Amino acid sequence: MADQSTTATFAPNDGSLEKTRLTLGIIPLTDCASLVIAKERGLFEKYGLDVTLSREASWANIRDKVAFGELDGAHMLAGMPIATSIGIGAVQKPTITAFSMNLNGNAITVSNELYQRMVDADPDAMAKRPISAQALKKVVDQDKAAGKPPMTFAMVFPVSTHNYEMRYWMASAGIDPDRDIRLIVIPPPQMVANLESRNIDGYCVGEPWNAHAVSAGIGRTLITNYEIWNNSPEKVFAVNREWHDAHPNTHRALVQALIEASEWMDQPENREGVASAIAQPAYVDAPESVIQMSMTGTYQYGSDEPPQPMPDFNVFSRYAANYPWRSHAKWFMTQMYRWGQIDRGLDISKAAADIYRPDIYRDAMTALGRNVPSLDDKTEGTHASEWTLDDQGTAFHMGSDLFFDGHTFDPKEPVEYLTKIPMNHMSVDLETLTKLNRQKDA
Repeated sequence: MADQSTTATFAPNDGSLEKTRLTLGIIPLTDCASLVIAKERGLFEKYGLDVTLSREASWANIRDKVAFGELDGAHMLAGMPIATSIGIGAVQKPTITAFSMNLNGNAITVSNELYQRMVDADPDAMAKRPISAQALKKVVDQDKAAGKPPMTFAMVFPVSTHNYEMRYWMASAGIDPDRDIRLIVIPPPQMVANLESRNIDGYCVGEPWNAHAVSAGIGRTLITNYEIWNNSPEKVFAVNREWHDAHPNTHRALVQALIEASEWMDQPENREGVASAIAQPAYVDAPESVIQMSMTGTYQYGSDEPPQPMPDFNVFSRYAANYPWRSHAKWFMTQMYRWGQIDRGLDISKAAADIYRPDIYRDAMTALGRNVPSLDDKTEGTHASEWTLDDQGTAFHMGSDLFFDGHTFDPKEPVEYLTKIPMNHMSVDLETLTKLNRQKDA
């Protein structure tokens, strides 16, 4: 698939590459595409890099191998650099991201049996789009009254966007995801088989594993994460901070290759080529026809329903998608607090600045001659349609960013946001957290 026009070697203009032979990790998901396309189209080679992509079995593998230097960098969940840096989970290692790989791309899918129970419990709620968790709440209450054990839902990793999106959706209807539902971790490629074998009742995962269940008639998708939070951040490319410090030019060259790959992928005429490339056994290893279901701008919720137009289900470059907004990092940290994953006081703004690195992204974009925002943060949940970010006289075309429940997020007041959203399981006193996050303004 290499484009011969892209294969000329390019060296960073302020120094030589510190390392040229790299191994980068991916998980078999549609949103590993920018890494695959940079490899397949010769873009890594263009920037002087010899890259091997390593298909990993789980997000835990990705975290551990990057932390211990077995991988130079990797496709990661947006919350993983945060969690690894501040010590949520088994590994603590300062980790940074300078590149957001995509927006949207996830969905919540349930078994056909549970879907029918939800329709029977509240047909009016199930007829509305986006589908709320109201009908699921009624099914949960029915099971409680009958003395049945909680239903089991799966997500891909405790600090995944999928976990926070599913919890956000459930909590909006009064479902306590820590008490009313049993949540477990399953690697993305194993979701469909576990749904078919009735080990789980539903899951939240990225594509193509929702479309796979739908096309096989095994399950039905209820809601996409675009509908939960329009144009929400999904995956990032991340490296250890010490790796960046030792290889800043190499890191910039990687980001430049990924920028070019993402721009190429967001041209509609190239989407079938993207699907063909990532479908290969070395990458996603899924039927190309299944990957195309979402990649080409449509989405199918059930096998008996026609595909629906959804041009923003996968966004790889548009709407400043690759910019590592620190407001995104701050929102993820509020969810980590909300569900008791962070158990100590933390200066949220400082942590976001340490981990999300728009300065590195700006450097790469400037070297490419591209315009780039000077802002590090933006409000979330305040735009119902496409809008223009006017930044020092430069206009950036942005997408809608609404949360489906109407909440908004001001990155200047992350602790205040926590007081407004329902159902907190925080293990940190809000007063203590407020003092810590306001002491910089004193």
